[in-house]
Amino acid sequence: MGHIKTRDGTEIYYKDWGRGQPVVFSHGWPLNADAWDDQLKAVADAGYRAIAHDRRGHGRSSQPWDGYDFDTFADDLNDLIDALGVWDVVLVAHSMGGGELARYIGRHGTSRVSKAVLLSAIPPLLLQSDGNPEGVPAGAFEEFKKGILNERSQFWKDASEPFFSADRPGTKATQGNRDAFWFMAMQECVKAGVDCVTAFAETDFTEDLRRFDVPTLIVHGDDDQIVPIDATARKAVEIIPDATLKVYEGGSHGLAMVPGDKERFNKDLLDFLRT
Repeated sequence: MGHIKTRDGTEIYYKDWGRGQPVVFSHGWPLNADAWDDQLKAVADAGYRAIAHDRRGHGRSSQPWDGYDFDTFADDLNDLIDALGVWDVVLVAHSMGGGELARYIGRHGTSRVSKAVLLSAIPPLLLQSDGNPEGVPAGAFEEFKKGILNERSQFWKDASEPFFSADRPGTKATQGNRDAFWFMAMQECVKAGVDCVTAFAETDFTEDLRRFDVPTLIVHGDDDQIVPIDATARKAVEIIPDATLKVYEGGSHGLAMVPGDKERFNKDLLDFLRT
């Protein structure tokens, strides 16, 4: 466990478990590195070095007033990789972390990257438009912002239900999943929460995806109520030159934390690392 300082003095908290080829995890919104604990242990147990950081404004990292955009997130990730001196990295990212991963490759290339994994990720573009009718309507993002600003604790409790598809008959999501989501969400600063909504709604990662030149695994649940699969994963696999898409039937947005789906994802992740 430790902190690194980015080029603008922001302190980024990270976990560093195990030894071997480095696997660097980027979390989704509004979570932090703890969301990856199951995967971090599985990867470290399998002989890899598992690294996960709290994005600026989240968890145990600094809460600066600005910098909540994907160019900055990608540069923070680059600063972390530089500070740890790691090479031959496998990048793994969930949700808005997928935008961070994509923009990292778009800005910094793949000289230090060997593979990539996008889980329930937002690229290429989340916002609905005439050119992206499968996306999320702009009004939904405005409701996110209102919820955070009006009474964020209750908003996060409510948001945990669609995040894990806990409203579906026979759901495997637990109350513990929902409580953990709320706890991590409450550690995100309000400014980051609101600014990140604008960033992940409006940023187009199409050109970043075209710069991928490493094997890429895309995993997405077909019951993702937060990041629709048709707007994201099904399009990303057509853009990235060497990509494979695995669709989890009934899988939620937070499938890597839900019993049953998380074990499946851990196996798919380890199989991908070993190939």
